[in-house]
Amino acid sequence: MPNSPADRPRRIRVRRRGPLLVEGPVEVELEDGTTVRSDRFQVALCTCRRSRRYPWCDTSHRDSRPKARKPRSPEDNRSPEDK
Repeated sequence: MPNSPADRPRRIRVRRRGPLLVEGPVEVELEDGTTVRSDRFQVALCTCRRSRRYPWCDTSHRDSRPKARKPRSPEDNRSPEDK
């Protein structure tokens, strides 16, 4: 029976700038009242709403992160005349 005292609580992990990681299987009720289900052992729920597979995360949140800068070499500091 769902929600019986013998059921262990679901674990949800919160990640900064990322999805909610939920131990599955899960059923998610959307704003319009429809329900979607996943039988996977863990699911990633989108929190940025950029996912094309909403409510499931498709890693679209990664597109908004600042790009890592490549370390500059000493040669990059030279003027064009010195090269």
